[in-house]
Formats: sequence, C-alpha cells, structure tokens
Amino acid sequence: MGANISGGGSIDGDATGPLLRPRLDDIPESCAALILARLNPPEICNLARLNRSFRSASLADFIWESKLPSNYKLIVEKVFVEEDRDLMNLKKKDVYARLTKPIPFDGGTKEIWLDKNTGGVCLSMSSKALTITGIDDRRYWNHISTEESSYRTVAYLQQTWWFEVDGELEFQFPAGTYSLFFRLHLGKSSKRLGRRVCNTEHVHGWDIKPVQFQLTTSDGQHVVSRCYLDNPGSWVLYHVGDFIVENSNALTNIKFSSTQIDCTHTKGGLCVDAAFIYPSSARKEVKLCS
Repeated sequence: MGANISGGGSIDGDATGPLLRPRLDDIPESCAALILARLNPPEICNLARLNRSFRSASLADFIWESKLPSNYKLIVEKVFVEEDRDLMNLKKKDVYARLTKPIPFDGGTKEIWLDKNTGGVCLSMSSKALTITGIDDRRYWNHISTEESSYRTVAYLQQTWWFEVDGELEFQFPAGTYSLFFRLHLGKSSKRLGRRVCNTEHVHGWDIKPVQFQLTTSDGQHVVSRCYLDNPGSWVLYHVGDFIVENSNALTNIKFSSTQIDCTHTKGGLCVDAAFIYPSSARKEVKLCS
C-alpha cells in the first residue's frame, strides 16, 4: 500500500521526477484526533506541538471529556461559587486544565483537584478539618504558619500522652481504587537567613511504639496498619490504607484515624498537615513526591 502511494505522484506529473512523500502535516485532523484520544493528557499536549493538524485536533471536546472523571459536573457544582460555574461553558480542555489545580472548598479547609496525568479525583483535608484530641489546649497543640503546606498552616504537637487525629469525609467518588495518606513531619521547620532549618528538640516517643492508622467506609471496608514515625526534618506521606468505590452514583463515607494512645510515655514534636486521598494508580508517583 505504501509503495502505491509513493509511486502514484511526482512533481508536474513527470514520472522521472522526485517522488512526493507523505508528511505529518498530511494527516487529516480527524485521524489525528483519534490518535490523541488513545493517549493520556501529557502525551496529548506533547503531540499537539508537532504541527497544526495535531494542535487543532488536541482541542476537540470529545478527547478531553473522555479524560474528565464521570462526576466532573458534580465537582464544579459542589466547589465553585455560582459566579464561577460558567466554567462549564468553556472548552473541555480548559475545564480539564482548571480542575487540575487545587480548588478550596468547605471554608478553605479542604481541596479537590484532578491528577494531571490520569484525570483521577484527588482530595485533601487540612489539619483544621480534622478532629485532633486536645487541639484547644495550648500546652499541647497549636497551629503554626508555614509555607510548606498548601493550607499555609499546620497543627504542631509539643507533647502529649494521648495522640489521636480523626477525620471523616463523604463524597461521590468515581468508581475506582483510592489510597489515603496522612502528611506528617517530625520537628518544626522555619527559615533562618533564607535557609530552611528544622528544630527537633521536642521530637520524642515515636520510636517506642508505632502509630496505628485506621480506615473504614460506609459499605463495610476496614483497614488497619501500623508504622513508626521517622525521618525528622522531612514531610512524609504515611499510607493509611486503600478503599474501593464500585458505585460512582452513590456517596461514599470514609472515616479514618491516626492514634498512639499508650499512656506509658509521652510523644511530641510532630506537625500534622493534612490527610490526602489519591487514585491508587497515582500512588507510586505520590510516594516519590512525599
């Protein structure tokens, strides 16, 4: 077939002249769109740089709507204020781009966004959206400002006997498997003369017994894991567990916790940033970034 195409034409119809060769620019835009529809969003954006056909094809609504989660309209209705809901009138590529940026809701205590590589739904809950035992007692806990959190504040534990952080979330997730994490940090970081420094003087007790993580869902899923907290001076995503959503039309209620309530010793020097929920397909990438 390729030989027939190559031999079927020449400049000015001269059979002895140089042969015309197909170029990328000769690919019809409709064919380019079908190719792009089979790729993930970063690959689509890369191919859109090839030529005009791919660039024009990359704007097709059917390509980007297939990358959006099934409940993206619900997300827009839930988290955008009324004057911003004209987002739905934009091209689907622009809708996708907007939703890949964290969007605060519930008074700025939670954020939702799409994973830019897969279009999967991601959520986070700040320390102020979590229930922390003793948080109102300044002898033990206080909120400190930091540029190292997207919420610009974290909960800092100076010392306690009873460590317990609970969270609850109800949301209509697209079908799939999700992983839940706590983002924690041993020590209190700050900047001195433009350089990051970490004060670990209050860090103690976490090497004696592990922290217990739990996750339960409204449809009966239950996960328990245990882990010693380590790596002072670094933010770490501690994996609580995974849960599966089978019905994307139903609300899923998730309850989760982080506890170390052995009162034979104190523990302290811990920053609690937030709880994160990611599609499990993005878990490897998330771990590398933790």
